[in-house]
Amino acid sequence: MRFPTTLQCGTSGFNLIAALFFALVLNALFLLRAWEMIPYDHPHDYLFAASIPLVLASAFYFIFSLAAWPYLRKPLLIVLVFVSAAANYFMHSFGTVIDTNMMQNVFESDPQEASALFSSRYLLWMLLMGMVPVALICGVRIRRGPRWWWNLLQRLTGALGAILVILLMAALFYKDYASLIRNNKNLIKMITPANIVSGTGHYVDQRYLQGSQALVKIGEDAHKGPLISAATRKTLVVLVVGETARAENFSLGGYARDTNPELKKQQVIYYPNASSCGTETAISVPCMFSNMPRMHYDANLAHHQEGLLDILAHAGVSVLWRENDGGCKGACDRVPHTDMTQWKLPQYCHDGFCQDEVLLHRLDNYVASLHNDGIIVLHQMGSHGPAYYQRYPAEFRRFTPTCDSKQIQDCDHQALVNTYDNSLLYSDDMLSRTIDKLKGLSDRFNVALVYLSDHGESLGERGMYLHGAPYLFAPAQQTHIPLLMWMSPGYAAAYHINDACLRQQAADAKVSQDNLFHTVLGMFNIQTQQYQPQLDMIRSCQTAA
Repeated sequence: MRFPTTLQCGTSGFNLIAALFFALVLNALFLLRAWEMIPYDHPHDYLFAASIPLVLASAFYFIFSLAAWPYLRKPLLIVLVFVSAAANYFMHSFGTVIDTNMMQNVFESDPQEASALFSSRYLLWMLLMGMVPVALICGVRIRRGPRWWWNLLQRLTGALGAILVILLMAALFYKDYASLIRNNKNLIKMITPANIVSGTGHYVDQRYLQGSQALVKIGEDAHKGPLISAATRKTLVVLVVGETARAENFSLGGYARDTNPELKKQQVIYYPNASSCGTETAISVPCMFSNMPRMHYDANLAHHQEGLLDILAHAGVSVLWRENDGGCKGACDRVPHTDMTQWKLPQYCHDGFCQDEVLLHRLDNYVASLHNDGIIVLHQMGSHGPAYYQRYPAEFRRFTPTCDSKQIQDCDHQALVNTYDNSLLYSDDMLSRTIDKLKGLSDRFNVALVYLSDHGESLGERGMYLHGAPYLFAPAQQTHIPLLMWMSPGYAAAYHINDACLRQQAADAKVSQDNLFHTVLGMFNIQTQQYQPQLDMIRSCQTAA
């Protein structure tokens, strides 16, 4: 008895198997989440639950029937299987939501960031969920009918049948579907690969298809105001943009564990009620440097419009951006900037990434060349996950045991928190040493420092890890960020700042990344129509000269 060397299948059978695989395997997480939302109070609820995989499979069957052209269907399915398998890994492992912002993160991540997410488990997952199905797709031979019109008729009949099934289910359970989707809007973003295709399409449209847009200049009227009189020193501000630091784990804000021992000694001004513009770097960083508040933020406009650093440059302030986190996302494109990872300094850098001390390397040399007001932006690697254990030197491994793995979902929760908190200890030390450097420059400059994180992080709460959840549904751990200031006595005196007032205001006020743009302008006393004093966190605590 001879066995066929390849699998054989008719067009309808091939489409049906593919539809069932996508509906029941690649969208298993969606089905489980949808079923969890159903109350099951009546027999009707069970029938509705059973209809969901039927509708999903019918929708895939309809799509695959229309796309079942020779030389197209297999390549299309192979691509969809691979991207769906990859998305499923992050959805299952970290609770990631795939949307336009997440696809922007994917396309704009550098190799260093991407490599941090790869692991042996990811490779095994891609082998089982990606390579094996792809091998089967490649190996199967699809039988065709005797005539081209017969093949077309089969496909159209199959597509029509799928539509009829969907319409029947809609007629029977319309109210149930409407209620499920309306009350759980995040659920629809779990359908794979629709979420990938939709997110990619929106990203490509915004970034590449809307044409070459002219740079929108703002703040060209910017100039130094007359507040400071008889001041002999220039102003130097260091703005540290943190990465993935969540306020919940900052002892300055009340966290029981002392994660900010050095900053506490520096008597910084801490804002316990600060929120981010987004839940991922690609949104938060350009947003915080733009003149747009979060509620009206337009990422496409921000991409071709000047921001905070451009306005400071218009006013004659020297600007420098030092990078250690994969890029400034457009915020520093038109000002001097340097990627410190490219220096490849062995004392700070290994395995393709650098620890944040690299941002301070030879900073004194740059400051020595400054002869006017200046701002230095330090973009940290901070607590970038999932490899938190790689974000700090060995001497900062103070909270143990630790999760020394990228598979953070498999770690003991306390070990994961210990590792994350160790990364905060290192940031605390780096920020404190930055302040010490500024203190050493106070004979030449009025010096100040501002620190805020780009977004927070989930550490397993509600089954969520990392960040990037849609803002409307994001947990507080991803949007509640640390924000603090430090200023020298000379700076406070030159700008007539009441320290007690500022500390009281910081303790009580609700602030956000919306305030950064206007606060930094105010810190240099820059006058421009773009400046809104009511959003300046310092202005209300300044007294008359």
